[in-house]
Amino acid sequence: MEGYMIAVVKQHPKEGADIIKKEIPKIGPDEVLIKVKATSICGTDVHIYVWNEWAKSRIKPPKIMGHEFVGEVVEIGENVTSIKVGDLVSAETHIVCGKCKACRTGNAHICENTLILGVDTDGAFAEYFKVPESNVWLNDKDIPLELLSIQEPLGNAVHTVFSGEIVGKTVAVVGCGPIGMMAIPLLKTTGASAIFAIEPVEYRMELAHKLGATRVINPLEEDVVNIIKSETEGYGADVVLDFSGSPTAIRQGLKYIAKGGRMSILGLPDNEVPIDITNDVVFKGITINGITGRRMYDTWYKVKGLLRSGLKEALKPIITHTFPLSEYEKGMELMIKGQCGKVVLYP
Repeated sequence: MEGYMIAVVKQHPKEGADIIKKEIPKIGPDEVLIKVKATSICGTDVHIYVWNEWAKSRIKPPKIMGHEFVGEVVEIGENVTSIKVGDLVSAETHIVCGKCKACRTGNAHICENTLILGVDTDGAFAEYFKVPESNVWLNDKDIPLELLSIQEPLGNAVHTVFSGEIVGKTVAVVGCGPIGMMAIPLLKTTGASAIFAIEPVEYRMELAHKLGATRVINPLEEDVVNIIKSETEGYGADVVLDFSGSPTAIRQGLKYIAKGGRMSILGLPDNEVPIDITNDVVFKGITINGITGRRMYDTWYKVKGLLRSGLKEALKPIITHTFPLSEYEKGMELMIKGQCGKVVLYP
């Protein structure tokens, strides 16, 4: 396809981004070209936008931002066989080698040679976007576009929540940014006996309550450890899901987690986190899981099944703002201030 498109581009190694015209991507024989219908803002996009230390070390401008999306296939490469023009698709955002030990043993989500769409390649904050056929995910057309656009981060929540037993467990959700929020209806739908949402921002506290948290705790004003202990007969939370990346929150979690419990960590601390391994890990006999992305493609099938099962209604409140792609800065500012759930942009 010939012509030009509008895209949000990180042009320079500094805060901000620009809307510019770029050529529509040319696809290779194993790629598909997608007309983007909706794209949502991820925390990673915010890191790139504000140009934090991680972005400085990873991003090589100029780069089109964005990786969470839904769109229609408008062109396919000559070798593509599983996708056709007109399909409604999203994509796994980790491009993996398929050859390293992790890939060959069913753990492609931790591939040694991963490239990430919108981070290492041009992304989806554009009218058109190209993706390898192997990464394309075929969507159900009866699911709302805005929900299809958030399947990638929903997959993060699904991977985190279901990395261990949930039914009948008391669960602490630490950090109610967009992915943490997604965990709450997942937990409620699948049988957690109590859901403690730990979040300091009032807007997100209210949304966590609306989504079904049993108790919402402000860690800046309340004693998280004592509250969770007192409301679990002194045992503590069976499961702690950390979406915050806060060193203080992680250390607190290790204090109120029950013996034999499970902590799954998706959040990314900026620095090392000192912990008391002897008393809080070994003597408690707990399991700590590091969560990276989605299991390929087991998590995607779980997400599709959950959306088909009716979870889509429970997730709708998470999408709090929508803007034209040209107004992406409004979405970025809301994300930076924590005054939103998921923000969806429409090219």
